[in-house]
Amino acid sequence: MLMRLILLFTMVPLVELAILFKLNQYIGLGYTLGIVIFTGVLGAYLAKSQGNQILSRIRLEMGEGRMPGDELINGLCVLIGGAMLLTPGILTDTAGFILVIPATRHVVKIYIKNKFKKMIDEGRVNFYFRW
Repeated sequence: MLMRLILLFTMVPLVELAILFKLNQYIGLGYTLGIVIFTGVLGAYLAKSQGNQILSRIRLEMGEGRMPGDELINGLCVLIGGAMLLTPGILTDTAGFILVIPATRHVVKIYIKNKFKKMIDEGRVNFYFRW
């Protein structure tokens, strides 16, 4: 797992830089920087607005005495997506928008729920309680 994280945190920025340099060759530095700044600002706005909506729905569900499972997954997706949108790059921006926009996030949420269900069914989930 540690090696995967090391590869992720070293390879993704290198690939992103290569893509940004190539994009710079095609459209120029000004437009490339404009895209990076625009997606960062738009991503921050979307993450904030979606995060506020999710928090409202979590409060509503908890007020009704229900566990907000779906909304917690939505919140996790928006949190990760917002961080990706603030990271300069085309790939991270694409992944960030997928996680922040509700229609595409729904598909990711279904995948995550199925993954959790499979882990639980296989007995690969352990809960540790500390008192």
